[in-house]
Order: sequence, then structure tokens, then C-alpha cells
Amino acid sequence: MNTSDEAERGLTDIEGFLYWEAHRRTAHRRAADFAGRVAGLSDTQRAEIEGWYVEEQLRVSRSMTQHLTDHLTAVEEHHAKRYAQLRRGAYAATTLITVLILGLCVVVLIGTAG
Repeated sequence: MNTSDEAERGLTDIEGFLYWEAHRRTAHRRAADFAGRVAGLSDTQRAEIEGWYVEEQLRVSRSMTQHLTDHLTAVEEHHAKRYAQLRRGAYAATTLITVLILGLCVVVLIGTAG
């Protein structure tokens, strides 16, 4: 792996970390807002609700991210297979056209020489 690839990977890792950290902070804020509207909760109960909500939001996000990753991988594999089929077809057509043109040239050369 060269330096450019390492730098790109590092930036991707940082981007992923910042995304998850922002998501976690948003979940904390939403949980705190929700728990703040519920009357009669003790500080311990409020903290438990916030902790549960944040964990649940992160679990759902991970699940969705994994689902999207799996789907994108499947689509990428499908397109790679289709591209390979199209490429083989194009090579076969090019080869056939080349053979036909060469055959035609040979026929024309024999016809004009004879």
C-alpha cells in the first residue's frame, strides 16, 4: 500500500469516526430532550432512558449501515458480472468482424490477382 492509499484510508476512517460521533451526539441530545419532557423521572431513571435510547439508535444505525453495505456489495458484484459478459461479447464481436474483414480482403485480393 503506498502513501496515497494510506492517506485515503486514513481520511475514510476519520470520516467514519466523525459520522458516528455526530450520530451519537445527536442521539444523546434527542434522548435528553425526550427524558426532559417526562415528568417525575429521577436523575438515575433519566440517565437510564438516555443510555438505552443512544444504544438503540446506534444499534439500528449499525444494522442499517450493514444492510446498505451488503446491498451495495451485491449490486457491485452483479454489475461486475454483467460488465464481464458485455466485455466478452464485445471481444467476440470484434474478433468476428476482424476475421470477416480479413476474409473479405483475401477474397478481393485473390479476385483481382486472378
